[in-house]
Amino acid sequence: MATDYDSPRKTDDDLGEDSLQELQARRTDKSSGSIDIDETDLAESLELPGADLSNEELSLRVIPRQADEFTCSRCFLVHHRSQLASEKGGQQICRECAA
Repeated sequence: MATDYDSPRKTDDDLGEDSLQELQARRTDKSSGSIDIDETDLAESLELPGADLSNEELSLRVIPRQADEFTCSRCFLVHHRSQLASEKGGQQICRECAA
């Protein structure tokens, strides 16, 4: 789009004097692209703390600890041997816990 540099430009005072109708039209144009979200869909997917999940079944595969991994004695997470910071008295500590 070409710009006509000879046309009169709005000053800072003119920008503050936009009509109410123009401002409302701009606001509705911006919000027209938004997606309406159904509140009931949000409520159904929301899990509250302490909810009864006894009838829910999880399906995930558990892989046993590998030969090149260790369990940190502080955070109890399984890490690769490259994350081993220290080993004292059989207590293996990862780099994150040692920091």
